[in-house]
Amino acid sequence: MLRFAILGAGSIARTMADTVNGMKGEIEPYAIAARDKNRAEAFRKQYGFAVSYGSYEEMLADPMVDLVYIAVPHSHHHQWTLAALNAGKNVLCEKSFAANETQAREMIELAERKHLLLTEAIWTRYQPSRKIIDDAVKSGIIGDIRTVSANLGYPISHVERMQRPELAGGSLLDLSVYVLNFASMVLGDSIRKLTATCVKTDTGVDGQDNFCLEYENGAMASLFTTMYVPTNRMGLICGDKGFIEVENINNPQKITAFRQEGYGKKEIASWNVPKQITGYEYEVRASIKAIEEGRIECPEMPHSETLEIMRQMDEARKQFGIVFPFER
Repeated sequence: MLRFAILGAGSIARTMADTVNGMKGEIEPYAIAARDKNRAEAFRKQYGFAVSYGSYEEMLADPMVDLVYIAVPHSHHHQWTLAALNAGKNVLCEKSFAANETQAREMIELAERKHLLLTEAIWTRYQPSRKIIDDAVKSGIIGDIRTVSANLGYPISHVERMQRPELAGGSLLDLSVYVLNFASMVLGDSIRKLTATCVKTDTGVDGQDNFCLEYENGAMASLFTTMYVPTNRMGLICGDKGFIEVENINNPQKITAFRQEGYGKKEIASWNVPKQITGYEYEVRASIKAIEEGRIECPEMPHSETLEIMRQMDEARKQFGIVFPFER
């Protein structure tokens, strides 16, 4: 089995630790690294990892590590992904992949030179729900797709990293990445025009985002995110014969197709999503498969798609008038 290591010991690292511990016989939960040795050791004991390190550099120097999961803030994805690749490690990097497209391109180019796997951990791209939605749309059950909408909101404005510009905080890289990916998975990337607005926090990052995407074929997407309040996280895919509702675009639970009847609606099909460990297991399995096949990217989220979403977010930030301190 491949030996799995986590770089960073925050809350998302804990979810990933639960994930790999649930993947018995698929991957070995091997190493954890934090900037504090005691914190790393406590994590190791809690989750049953083999070794712990009090620095990221120490873990990357361990020849036993096969696959590194980057679980630090967005502002540090670039630095530590490059360090891991230069240490000869395959990398699963948490979303958003980087702070901007320039960083993302540097990361991908290094992976290509090193011939190592590098893939973005945007879990919705790997989950079974994606194929369910793709198949439903392709079946023609709701006809020609003209409109997509999606929202995602959590009351997380109190989380320190969300408010700090130097950590690439704000809704865009943490939440809006999901609605942009949702639109991309349904409508593709032939965007004619992207219009984005935001409401900024007192620290100057985006607290709420709104997007309108116009496509070359005349389709449109309307997207909204917020870090102030919970929303219903609903996705809506509308065709000329009906529409599909996706419950929770951030981790779809149920997908239902409807036809309009007068002022009401009639359910015509529904699909339940398979039970999961946490939902992260699919990106880990895709990484394992890609490594075993000698690939440097996963087909579920190829490098070209990662770069496309980064370009969209760069354009949104340009319209927001937000530049991170480390970009100046």
